[in-house]
Amino acid sequence: MSESSSPLQRLFVWELPLRLFHWALVALVIALYLSIEVMDNIDRHAQLGYALLALLLFRLIWGFSGGTYARFGNFLHGPRTVLGYLHTLPAKQHEAIPGHNPLGGWMVMLLLLGFLAQALMGLFSNDDILFDGPLRSLVSKETSDSLTALHGELFEVLLVLVGLHIAAVLYYRVRKGEHLVRAMITGYKELPADADAQPSRGGKSWLAAIILAVCAGGVYLIVG
Repeated sequence: MSESSSPLQRLFVWELPLRLFHWALVALVIALYLSIEVMDNIDRHAQLGYALLALLLFRLIWGFSGGTYARFGNFLHGPRTVLGYLHTLPAKQHEAIPGHNPLGGWMVMLLLLGFLAQALMGLFSNDDILFDGPLRSLVSKETSDSLTALHGELFEVLLVLVGLHIAAVLYYRVRKGEHLVRAMITGYKELPADADAQPSRGGKSWLAAIILAVCAGGVYLIVG
């Protein structure tokens, strides 16, 4: 009998603040795309960008103060571990990894840093007509134009990364039988019954609310 058909255990992995962050990020990215590509509303696009920046700042802090598997130290591994994990990708076994796997962890970090760079460049951007980012006056027109161009080009790269992320989720569902989307909704992940893993600890909602409020307040001070 293959490991994928062995008995499974349900393990609490993703705390509520992390799950809310994940789905809020998804909603904001979709809204940001529609606001500029469909609605052509630069002001709404900017407002959504400010919300995205606050959310990303929260996640960076949560990477040091959140639950067990939300912390960067839990899922960011060195090259040897990542390369070793690559050899296991074709296997059909249900993996005994409670949090992000070594490859997925770096994908998460790339997306976080990519969207953070995107949001920060937006603060210095302009559209040569009516819109100037809140920090546009701190740089030259030439620098602002360059950052505006990079802002658009980086978004294309991020769309590719998002596509790869979605493809990976589908691969794990079809090939390895892992319900990664369901885990990010319920907070519980299915692992082999004999997996040596502990449920997530920490990640209190009240602490997340304070951190998010501080991040939102900081962004408001910058753009207000």
